[in-house]
Amino acid sequence: MRYVRLGTSGLRVSRICLGMMSYGDPRNRKWQLPEDEAEPIVRRAAEAGVTFFDTADTYSRGVSEEITGRLLAKLFVRRDDYILATKVYFPTGTGPNDQGLSRKHVLAAIDASLTRLGTDYVDLYQIHRWDPDTPVEETMEALHDVVRAGKARYLGASSMYAWQFAKAQNVAERAGWTRFVSMQNHYNLVYREEEREMIPLCLDQGVGVIPWSPLARGLLTGSRRRDGESRTVRSAGDLLAETMYEESDFDVVDEVCALARERDVPPAQIALAWLLGKPGVSAPIVGATKVGHLDDALGALELSLSEEETSRLEALYRPHRIIGHS
Repeated sequence: MRYVRLGTSGLRVSRICLGMMSYGDPRNRKWQLPEDEAEPIVRRAAEAGVTFFDTADTYSRGVSEEITGRLLAKLFVRRDDYILATKVYFPTGTGPNDQGLSRKHVLAAIDASLTRLGTDYVDLYQIHRWDPDTPVEETMEALHDVVRAGKARYLGASSMYAWQFAKAQNVAERAGWTRFVSMQNHYNLVYREEEREMIPLCLDQGVGVIPWSPLARGLLTGSRRRDGESRTVRSAGDLLAETMYEESDFDVVDEVCALARERDVPPAQIALAWLLGKPGVSAPIVGATKVGHLDDALGALELSLSEEETSRLEALYRPHRIIGHS
């Protein structure tokens, strides 16, 4: 395993982050694994040197955080041996203040997350989305107070427009509050709109990029076909994916699969190797419902693509509408 700084912060993370959204209550989503089935995968990750784990308070209605906390406490000797990230924004209840980035919800949400995770602090506390209904000054001050209280070590953000991210960073800097050290954005071979503004901003400001959906919800592994056929439980039940990606994206997928055959590796390794080679990317957030999925991600760390291969993969890209900001 390789370890890198998260942006220009002092925090070092493994080059692969294990996304914990795949673990929760199967009654919520069929593809989510219960704790006993998740444990072998998380154990394999820990044994391979993965130290970075990402969840959110909204995943499986909090069950993901509960599973994450119990498994990491079991698999690591010390709390300082792993990097734990969670998020706040999406609804966690039915009340009017059970969502968003108001001071009331942020302070309540961090306490609830820590209880479910069974820990005194998270290493990275992220806003899951931009909240248009709360003044950014209110949000940034509340997040700063979370850090000052010792409940989070660092702050991160997730999908939003570059101007929104720049505004939040500027508000924090002017007030002397804690700034974001990472951006968890939607970025993969079939969705590269982040290369226009967000990633250049992150590079300029020393912000680490930790992409979500690095395999385009399985599209880049060949789990879906042009005719609509799905080959996995998740792809068959993932209605969101059907609205996120387009017919032209299969041209990119075909090129990924062709190169994978030439290199005699799984398509997932090609797609992840491409992403790991992009400027600013610290650690893709990889979901795994089988040990083999994790092994594919680990294998990508050892795979280098030539300039010619990279050009082949990128040549068929077509611009997309903005996806993932809501």
